[in-house]
Amino acid sequence: MSLKNLSVKNKIPNKYKVIFSNKKVNQIYKKFENSFKINENFIVAVSGGADSLALAFLTKLFSFKNNFNPKYYIVDHKLRKDSFDEALKVKKILRSLNISSQILTVRDKKPQNSIQSFARKKRYNLLFHECKKFKINNLVLGHHMDDLFENFFLRMVRGSGLKGLVSLGEKTQIKSVNLFRPLIKFDKKDLIFISNFVFNFYVDDPSNYDTKFDRIKIRSFIKQLKMIGLNKRKFQLTIENLKRSDQTIRFYVEKNKRINSIM
Repeated sequence: MSLKNLSVKNKIPNKYKVIFSNKKVNQIYKKFENSFKINENFIVAVSGGADSLALAFLTKLFSFKNNFNPKYYIVDHKLRKDSFDEALKVKKILRSLNISSQILTVRDKKPQNSIQSFARKKRYNLLFHECKKFKINNLVLGHHMDDLFENFFLRMVRGSGLKGLVSLGEKTQIKSVNLFRPLIKFDKKDLIFISNFVFNFYVDDPSNYDTKFDRIKIRSFIKQLKMIGLNKRKFQLTIENLKRSDQTIRFYVEKNKRINSIM
């Protein structure tokens, strides 16, 4: 897809055209476009991290081309004293690239334990509320390949079954809302490149280094596995194989229920 073709029927701001002329940005966008299978409007969750800012840019470019009008939301979890100022900065950064966004604020008191679980639950509640309010059934999230691996090991530690181990897919559904993860096969270094090249900015959350959280312990464990030869692509293939196994099992279970159930 050339820049010329990208602009034939759509008004692409000049700043996007300049960015898109970069060869690596062009390649990353093409991969994104091939993975983002959607044909109606959507909401994008933005945290300010490199992955979500890259997602904001890629979805906005996608929306110009496909005549969508997505909504962008930044969730302020109020877990740090400077979180609102940080959210305002992210909002300003997005606005510099013609991306209008709104800040959603978690009002509940921060718990003493299970802080990340609390934040995730409240974040989804706020985003689902916006989906319902605007009758938009598609929520786009910035999970990438590293998140896929971390989720796999976290679920393994917690004793999940096959379905739980492969639950972080490109598209899932919760409360009638379709969750899209178009970056799930992207390496984080590419998302960092996009964020730096496009915005020259991203938030480096200090909780990403706090070893009291299970996810950070798992992240450290995965780094050790990489040192002894963990191959991301092969591991991703393993997860895909497990996912197909889960789908096959569920297919035959449902088939058996239909055939042998007595009405």
